[in-house]
This record gives sequence, structure tokens and C-alpha cells, in this order.
Amino acid sequence: MTSAYPDQPRLPLLTVEEARQAVRHLFLLEQLDLSPRGAAAGQLASELARRLPADG
Repeated sequence: MTSAYPDQPRLPLLTVEEARQAVRHLFLLEQLDLSPRGAAAGQLASELARRLPADG
């Protein structure tokens, strides 16, 4: 064995609903922040939204 397991428990993955909520918040940030940072938030939201399941 070349490494040890971490002592701290790992954080759970996001649920689909949590991911959708994050995407909604990123789209809102895009609308409220007209700087390049807001545009980047919108781009990230679009990329993440494409990776989420359509149903649900």
C-alpha cells in the first residue's frame, strides 16, 4: 500500500436538485453582474445544465 485513507470523511456529491439550484443561481448571477464575471457564470451555467438529466 502506497498511501493512507484520509481521516476526514469525504463530502457527498450534489443531488440533481442541488445541481439545478446551483445552475439557476449562476444564471441569475449572469443577469445581475454585467461584467465578464457574470458572463463567465452564464457560460458555466450553460455547460453544467447540459450535463444534467432532462427529466426530473
